[in-house]
Amino acid sequence: MQRRDFLGAFGLAGAASLLGSTSLPGAAAGSDYRALVIVFLHGGNDGHNCLVPTDGAYTSYQNARANLALLKNSLVTLKGQAAGHTFGVHPSLAPLATLYNDGRLGWIANVGPLMEPATAQQVIDGAVDVPPFLLSHSDQVAIQQGWLVEDDMSGWAGRGLELLPSVLRNPVAAVTMSTDRTLLLGRNSGVAYLDRNGSRYWGFSDLAQPGTMGTQSINRMARWQFANAYEAEYARTFGAAVDDAARFTRAMVNAPLPAADFGSNYFAEQLRTIATALPRLKEQGLRRQVFLTNYGGFDTHANQRGNGENTQDTLLKDVAKAVAAFDQTMRTNGMNDEVLTLMMTDFGRTVRPGSGGGSEHAWGNHWFALGGPVQGGTVHGQFPSAVLGGPDDSDLGKNGRHVPTTSTDQVGATVMRWLGLPDNLLHEVFPHLANFNQKTIPLLRA
Repeated sequence: MQRRDFLGAFGLAGAASLLGSTSLPGAAAGSDYRALVIVFLHGGNDGHNCLVPTDGAYTSYQNARANLALLKNSLVTLKGQAAGHTFGVHPSLAPLATLYNDGRLGWIANVGPLMEPATAQQVIDGAVDVPPFLLSHSDQVAIQQGWLVEDDMSGWAGRGLELLPSVLRNPVAAVTMSTDRTLLLGRNSGVAYLDRNGSRYWGFSDLAQPGTMGTQSINRMARWQFANAYEAEYARTFGAAVDDAARFTRAMVNAPLPAADFGSNYFAEQLRTIATALPRLKEQGLRRQVFLTNYGGFDTHANQRGNGENTQDTLLKDVAKAVAAFDQTMRTNGMNDEVLTLMMTDFGRTVRPGSGGGSEHAWGNHWFALGGPVQGGTVHGQFPSAVLGGPDDSDLGKNGRHVPTTSTDQVGATVMRWLGLPDNLLHEVFPHLANFNQKTIPLLRA
């Protein structure tokens, strides 16, 4: 376990603070800053009810989805045509439709982990290698985030951040808002933890006031040294956690809260905290950062539709509201071209409904990307057929488990290049890209 992960796993990494300067030497404050914010929807969000074709393909969707199908007149229309179709989105995603129509948001169709390019027939015939542990939540979360199914537990963002040019690196490049951290783990570096309520308080200590007894005690503990190897590693881990929290506390302590309405759930609090901190972290001279946020409840095997608290219809409202408020805040703060938001999830759902008014685990899914850098107002990639047993369905029972036509690695490589990862190092971060002629997708503006 890496140094900061040790304390982060116990919720301590965001709990201490030193208020001295830790700005990067030689980095001009506010220069060339870029941040990637990952929105991970745990449980496997049902993308079939997020992005829906409104042309002739709607009939196939309606027939296959039965009681899960959204009424055509309830969909929020997206401008123009893309990926060979016209589209609408779930009514709960209306704020995202506005961003799409303004050219700020783009959808990525049928994304998922792949070992090599594959068709549904090749998968059925066993003619291609496929990722292991398909349909398993924990394994697919880790694989989507870059686990290579080896003893190496690092993720693609963590590996990529370590290989950026040295001038772009910094001590808190990888930041998680929870104990979820596979995406951010490097091979030789840890992950910083940022609590959604900030890093100011640890027990009775007000860490924004370094003169108090509690804060002085924590700062002394952060500098302890030991001869015993285990104790020394604990002390180094503790000290790194204190340094991380020092930077976050400086960023948050006097920062104004965003005016936009994010909502009041824990996902909204995560995005509000990041939106508050980003301008100050940029002022500290940081250059590149990746933030991992999460929202759970998307394993909708039953009661997927409706107004209940845990239905997809309700959860998507929370996501759309918070994401739109985050984007509004980035524009207000003058960070339009410096922040990229990417939605990911475990896996897709079956096109065919399950018996409980929900859907089952599948494979390919639809994601979205948002921000000034995004080539928005379009659907990237190949949109699959909703016909059960059709050309994209690899399920022998014809339940509609789509084989991805865009690899998670291709999306990851695209955003890591934007952060500054050189092309000649893409295969070190994404080894399976060696099997793909196209390493990236045209998701971002030139």
